[in-house]
Amino acid sequence: MCLSIPSKVVRISDDETMCTVDTMGVQRDANLMMMEDGDVGIGDYVLLHIGFVMNKIDEAEAMASIDTYKEILEHMNEEDRKQAILEDDECEARGEKFAEEIKT
Repeated sequence: MCLSIPSKVVRISDDETMCTVDTMGVQRDANLMMMEDGDVGIGDYVLLHIGFVMNKIDEAEAMASIDTYKEILEHMNEEDRKQAILEDDECEARGEKFAEEIKT
């Protein structure tokens, strides 16, 4: 099961095809090619799926979701938290690698 945690856009590439998002303190690259040009800006909250920004949400909705996710994390033991992070970080279809594949 995938949980899409709201992530805050902290950087956008010069060509506006990639961005860096912050997800509860963890930064990673995400692909913007599923969004309309100029639809996402620095400071916006977005939802990701397999490394792609899929939609933008308002800050109030983002913060409510983050609070719920924090409650879930509080009920997980340390090993389960680490495993959840590792599984997400090992996703092969994420960011720039996948962007290069769909360009060709």
